[in-house]
Order: sequence, then structure tokens, then C-alpha cells
Amino acid sequence: QVRLVESGGELVQAGGSLRLSCAASGRTFATSTMGWFRQAPGKEREFVAAMSGSIRSYADSAKGRFTISRDNAKNTVYLQMNSLEPEDTAVYYCVADDSGFLWRVAGRYDYWGQGTQVTVSS
Repeated sequence: QVRLVESGGELVQAGGSLRLSCAASGRTFATSTMGWFRQAPGKEREFVAAMSGSIRSYADSAKGRFTISRDNAKNTVYLQMNSLEPEDTAVYYCVADDSGFLWRVAGRYDYWGQGTQVTVSS
């Protein structure tokens, strides 16, 4: 059974940092696109970042503050988030897709984790 399991979400003050992790199991995602989406209360799910090979793509809201990385040996993808703002409060979801493309549309991703809550207080 393929699973993506996120961790690292918690309550943090504005200006702080968090690192989210997503551990994949059931198969290797070494050649897949992996990424992150988020969903705030009352809002649609939105793209945050994605990575395919060494190529990265970020939402405008994440550029300069967030960094996506991966450790293929551990089948894990990370999202380092710095200078967090209350607007970053959301459930963050790990995603994966075998196309190799850096999709920004949620429907393009075949695999989803259950999400981890990030709350940024002002």
C-alpha cells in the first residue's frame, strides 16, 4: 500500500520557521514529482511547491521563504518554511505524481498524504 505521511506541523509564532517532512512508503518516488499543497479554512487547496529531479517550482507566496528538498534514499520530501506569517496557517499536504511535470493543479497529483496542521500566530 502506497502511503505519504506528513509530519512537522505545529503552532509557531510569526517570523518563525518549521520544517515539514513527508515520508513515502510502499514504493519508491525517486523519479516522481513530489510537492506540497495547502488548504486554509474556507479556502481552496493551493499549490505551494514541487520538485522533479533537481528542478523546483514555487508559488509566489512561497518564493524566497520556503525551500523544497528531497532525500531519495529515505524516500522523503521536505519543506523548509522560514519567515512564517499568519497567512501561512493551513493544513499542508504532501503530493506525488509519476509524470515528472511540475503541476500546480491539485487534480494532477495521484498520491496525497493526510496533511499536517501548521498554525502561525501573530
